[in-house]
Amino acid sequence: MSAFITGTDTGVGKTRVTRLLLEALRAEGRDAVGYKPVSSGDREDARILAEASGNLDLDAVNPVAFQSALAPYVAGMLENQRLDPAQLLAGYRALADAHEIVLVEGAGGWEVPLAPGYRISDLAADLALPVIVVAANKLGALNHILLTVNAIRARGLICAGIVLNELEDELDTARITNKGVVEDLTGVPLLAHIIHGQDFLDVEDFKEGGHFCPQ
Repeated sequence: MSAFITGTDTGVGKTRVTRLLLEALRAEGRDAVGYKPVSSGDREDARILAEASGNLDLDAVNPVAFQSALAPYVAGMLENQRLDPAQLLAGYRALADAHEIVLVEGAGGWEVPLAPGYRISDLAADLALPVIVVAANKLGALNHILLTVNAIRARGLICAGIVLNELEDELDTARITNKGVVEDLTGVPLLAHIIHGQDFLDVEDFKEGGHFCPQ
């Protein structure tokens, strides 16, 4: 099953998680590809996903690319390039028609503005995919996760699971305890806890979540 991968913020590890999941699925023989509908600043994240998708064409993976490292809505204004949501949806459909599984990586957090009256949350709602939330594991992560999960549910979407990503080696009390309470607080399965430097994911953990089950 395809999925939409969002984050509690920018820089929390969405691309890392998407890449690792793509690699794990493809190692099982699944035809899984990544989709980064919008990028800002550079296309490095999209290139990573294209490579992890069997060296898929970069423009197919990332149809809209802004040069400014800003929210797409702002970058579009500065670059006089208005984003067309229909182009993003068409790009997804093209990949979904040709491949078994498409992992869609959002831009920044859940409510990042893409165009006037259109945000990441609108794109996810239009795609109607189960949503995986990636959060940097740190003090304050629980608040950010709860806000994001509640916002996903408010759009009528399924939050398929949470991935906690360690951005540093050292674990403090907040990082250790977050892992133990996040499922109880959200009612959403913790699909993975990625330690700093980890370069693999177990697909079985994602299957056990219940809503993201690439059978």
